[in-house]
Amino acid sequence: MHRRAGPIDFWILLPCVLLLGIGIVMIFSASALTSTYNYGDPYFFFKRQMIWAALGLGGLFFTMQFDYTYLRRLAAPFLGVAIVLLILVLLIGTTSRGSSRWLGIGSLSFQPSEIIKLAMVIFLANSLAQNRRYLNNLVQGIGPYLALMAFVCLLILAQPDLGTAVAVAGTTYLMLTVGGADKRYLALLAVLGVAAVGLAIAIAPYRMARFTAFLNPWADPQGNGWQTIQSLLAIGSGGLFGTGLGEGRQKLYYLPENHTDFIFAILSEELGFIGAAFVVILFLLLIWRGFQTAFKAPDTFGSLLAAGLTIMLSLQAFLNMGVVTGMLPVTGITLPLLSYGGSSLIFTLVGIGILLNISRYARH
Repeated sequence: MHRRAGPIDFWILLPCVLLLGIGIVMIFSASALTSTYNYGDPYFFFKRQMIWAALGLGGLFFTMQFDYTYLRRLAAPFLGVAIVLLILVLLIGTTSRGSSRWLGIGSLSFQPSEIIKLAMVIFLANSLAQNRRYLNNLVQGIGPYLALMAFVCLLILAQPDLGTAVAVAGTTYLMLTVGGADKRYLALLAVLGVAAVGLAIAIAPYRMARFTAFLNPWADPQGNGWQTIQSLLAIGSGGLFGTGLGEGRQKLYYLPENHTDFIFAILSEELGFIGAAFVVILFLLLIWRGFQTAFKAPDTFGSLLAAGLTIMLSLQAFLNMGVVTGMLPVTGITLPLLSYGGSSLIFTLVGIGILLNISRYARH
């Protein structure tokens, strides 16, 4: 089929760049004091995030020009490499705060769980595009995808990382839905998924403690309820216009993980409801244009790939904001484009680059 590339969707690139810029500013604001105390340099986290942003933007501009149809050939090998890295992180990974999520190469480290998210989306998009006629069959159709999802999620849970496992499982489920899987099997899968999450919480005491704290954080305000309470105090303190950039108080050793998982709370405190609403609007614009790209993609693979990338981004944003606002238990998942972290930022930008490339071939 003859294909002619057009311009990228500007309304995908614009919110992406704005969110990235806001994230870099807020990371500096949230981390300047702690990085001065711990590293003697108020710009420590800021400079590292700038480097990762530059690498991520390089990946975005490369994948934006790289014809997405060639990814079909790379789908299975890429997934295979990502799974091997997930296994390696359990064997030789760097352990921090009871979790083994990082693989180190010299002074550099990365999270294989961030790679697997992108690899799963590309693989599922390619496989579902080829096998849509089997999706009404449990054994030949949905079964293999469920087995793959379960295997990957178990590897992620072993790190342990419930938030990423939920994001991968949720993306797989929604891609099966978009791909046309039988509604009866999807309903059964939803029930089994809820049961699996409940089991994962029940068998791990620290997860059960977090869930109990989610139901009533004030029952343990000095323990498991601390992060949720401090996050809500940050959001409430912001009011309509915020305390002012750099003037927040919860980052002064009150709110843990304030430049990573809880960056949205610091943003809400310093920029207020208006600033937080602006960020939410940017995410909604990005998600809306992502789904528009999926609807207008010229082929089934492109449509499923754009949908999967958008679903993954929106699920992560929803999970993070849900945790920060006390609507969900603490899971330890970052806010795309805003939270501090190299692996997450780089592969999020690479994914958006792929989305932009698909938009170049979208029907108008």
